[in-house]
Amino acid sequence: MTILAKFKKLNKRERYAIAAAAAIIGLFLIATFIVEPFFSGLDQRKRNLQAKAVMLEEMRRLQSEYGTLTEKAEVSKSRFSQRQKGFTLFSFLDRLAGDAGIKDRISYMKPSKKVQKDSRYKVSQVEMKLEDITLEQLTKFLYGVETSKNMVDINKLAISKTEKTQGLINAVLQVETIEI
Repeated sequence: MTILAKFKKLNKRERYAIAAAAAIIGLFLIATFIVEPFFSGLDQRKRNLQAKAVMLEEMRRLQSEYGTLTEKAEVSKSRFSQRQKGFTLFSFLDRLAGDAGIKDRISYMKPSKKVQKDSRYKVSQVEMKLEDITLEQLTKFLYGVETSKNMVDINKLAISKTEKTQGLINAVLQVETIEI
């Protein structure tokens, strides 16, 4: 006897119950294997799209940052090419101290160089101490350093009052530049 023959022998109420159970099982299978994967796939695609949008925004930010850095590098190259041949930080600071009228107030000047790893550039530093100078003299000297087109920066600056004379100060500063 086949299943269909057995099904036909059942009374009407039993056939409806089996048909309803089969329909429920069929709907469950359809929901589990067709509908749910479809909607979870949509959710996954939506999450992927959001992640890609975040990545795109990050790429645009990095592109803008790269453009800014490229411009700064070009400006730096231009300034390096305008720097005098044989430029040294020590002689530059010595000359600038003479222009500011504080050359005789230099207690010491200690030059040093740091070679950057995996780079052709060197960082040249000079630590200098100025004693018994006025604030105006220091300001004139610092202005000359900072406004120079030689790409010279003041890295550290320590100012203290002198104990000898009222209104005079001592200053220890570290100046650096990059050399090729």
